[in-house]
This record gives sequence, C-alpha cells and structure tokens, in this order.
Amino acid sequence: MNILPAIDLYEGKAVRLVKGDYKQMTVYSEHPEALGWEFRCAGVEYLHTVDLEGAKDGTTPNLETVEKLVSSSGLKVQVGGGIRSPEIVRRYLDAGVHRVIIGTAAVTDPKFLQDMVQTYGEKIAVGVDIRDGIAAIRGWQEQSALTCDALLHRLCDAGVQTVICTDISKDGMLAGPNVELYRHLSEKYPVRLIASGGITTLDDVRTLRDLDLYGAILGKALYTGAIDLAAAVLACRNAL
Repeated sequence: MNILPAIDLYEGKAVRLVKGDYKQMTVYSEHPEALGWEFRCAGVEYLHTVDLEGAKDGTTPNLETVEKLVSSSGLKVQVGGGIRSPEIVRRYLDAGVHRVIIGTAAVTDPKFLQDMVQTYGEKIAVGVDIRDGIAAIRGWQEQSALTCDALLHRLCDAGVQTVICTDISKDGMLAGPNVELYRHLSEKYPVRLIASGGITTLDDVRTLRDLDLYGAILGKALYTGAIDLAAAVLACRNAL
C-alpha cells in the first residue's frame, strides 16, 4: 500500500481543516515545498494535494505552489480542488502533476468526467467525499443526491481507475478511519482505492494495509506527530 502525505493549500500555505470546515483552519507551514522535500526524504513516492480555495470556486489560485511542489519534491503529485473544466485539467498536467482528481464535477457533470477519462486515462482520479453515506460536493459545502455506492457504480462505468474516498466525519478528528467503508468498497469495486480521513496511528495504517488498498492519505496525524511518516512507509513495505 502506498502512503500519500497530504498538503492542503490555502493562500499558498499548508493548512488543515476539521471536517472540511474553513472556519476551523490551522496553518502548518508557509512553505509547502519544504514539506514536500521532507516527505520525500521519509521515503514516499506520492504526494496528495488539495487546493482548498479552488474547491470552493472552481479556480486554480494555488497553481504556482503546486508547480513548486512538483519541481522541488520529485514526488508524483496528485492534485484536486475545483477541477471542473478541460482547461484546468490540462493546466495541471502541463505543470507536471501525476494525477488530477475530479470531485464535484464527477457528480454534477458525468459527461465531463467521461471525456477526461477517455482523453487522459489513468491520469484522472476521482475524489469521493462521503458524509452520512451521501457524496458531498463543492468543497464539502453541499450534499448531492448520490449515495456512495451509486457514485462508485457510475465511476466504474466511466472507466475511472483510481478513487480517493474520504469519510468527512473522520477528517481531521484523529479518531481512526472508517475501516468498514473501505472494506466494503475494496471488495465490491475494481478500482485502486485510496483511503482518507481519520488515520491516526500506525495500527490504523496496518489495518488499511491489510485490506490490500492501493493507498492511504495521511494528513493531520503527520502534522501533530501522531504518526511518523518513515515508520508508516516502512510498515507498508515490510508487508510486501
């Protein structure tokens, strides 16, 4: 299983929210590119980034910061947040991003998603953000009409290969991941599943690893020191 440290971007800074609440924001670094280099030194291959401003308004205000992360870290960077047009997808890929994560548009504009998957293949991932079993959209500010399973069926039909699934109720709470959700999805759908939200301890990492997931995103637990990144990477490698 791949470990993906997370850098959430707001005004060019690395921040963390609690349950997606922009009013509960903590700034962890004013130099995200330095964090990217630290993460690489810990042995990871991938980096997960989200433009929190873009997630709300569908723009790319942190594109320059993402470009710096790509060039300075040498990591395979995946980025999400406000990616709702072909132009934005192309802009990120031209910047050297490894995977572009479509979130809101995967729910609201299925044709756009299908077009992007047909054009870019595995370069397109989808972020499935779940609150009480329902997919949330627009930076977690709105609920859609789609259940988690209904959305996953749609994604598989569209040919999506990689899905990042976040249980919003767990995000930033340091209370453990929704293991049953990830077990259900990994057993039912033929996608590369990346778990996100609530991963707090090395035991959480090992539990998700044993589900044979493609990846797990570590956020607040890294910044608070609850999980040592190098130890998490080693735990996954030792199981191979």
